[in-house]
Amino acid sequence: MTWDDLDAHLDRVPGTVSAYVGRLDAPPTWTRHADAAHYAASTMKVAVLAALHRAAEAGTLDLDAPVPVVNDFDSAQSGVPRFTCAQPYDNDDAVWDRIGGTATLRWLADRMIVRSSNLATNLVLSHVGLPAVAEVWALAGARTSVTGRGIEDFAAREAGITNTVTAADLAALLGALATGADTPGPLASPAACTTMLDVLLAQEHREDLAAGLPEGTRIAHKNGWVRGVRHGAGVVLPDDAPPYLIAVCTTTDLAGGDDQVEDDACLLLAHISAQVWAARHQL
Repeated sequence: MTWDDLDAHLDRVPGTVSAYVGRLDAPPTWTRHADAAHYAASTMKVAVLAALHRAAEAGTLDLDAPVPVVNDFDSAQSGVPRFTCAQPYDNDDAVWDRIGGTATLRWLADRMIVRSSNLATNLVLSHVGLPAVAEVWALAGARTSVTGRGIEDFAAREAGITNTVTAADLAALLGALATGADTPGPLASPAACTTMLDVLLAQEHREDLAAGLPEGTRIAHKNGWVRGVRHGAGVVLPDDAPPYLIAVCTTTDLAGGDDQVEDDACLLLAHISAQVWAARHQL
């Protein structure tokens, strides 16, 4: 396979397929529409995770202090009623089981990533705030990605307030976390970056990028999906080659939006991931 071959294959996919592949702290080896904007789906949760750990390091939030678990949030659109999440659209009953009780921000952040819980995301976001997430994107070097609202904030969505990402920006964010685990970086201390990578390594939704890798290969990643959208971004950590970044964003008819079914978009991301893995020594 050559990168031209992969591009030719993706040219036949209806819709937009974006990608960024390369080593850490190096120019990318292969990109495809890497600056095209896509609806973020759950990939924005990585930026929320980083904003939380930055606030903890600044001393403004305590990761291990219990906070109320509620399903009631301020909309990003001013002057409209507060909004709620719908449990059927979530992926983690464990968070819903705690409504009316408490949980630590650390636990909620873990569920936000490993199970992609929307309720946990909105709870964390309500404590860190949208400006802190915007600061994370800026510090990571993202150029166009925006986190404008919480999950299921439909009034804000109708007002044109949305969440967008690009493959290049997702790679920049994951790259900042990965390099920051070794040397002090713009996002957080090495210890905090290592903690965040450990959470991403524990990802339980492994039906796209991870499915294209050999069993047991470590990948610190986050995916996201709604109907018509399937994204995956992460740092792959081979035993026999240097780590590399891979971010793939798809806005196509292939994505059914049901994480219980391996749809064609999952298969496409797995195929791309497998091709990049095969070329890992030449990146």
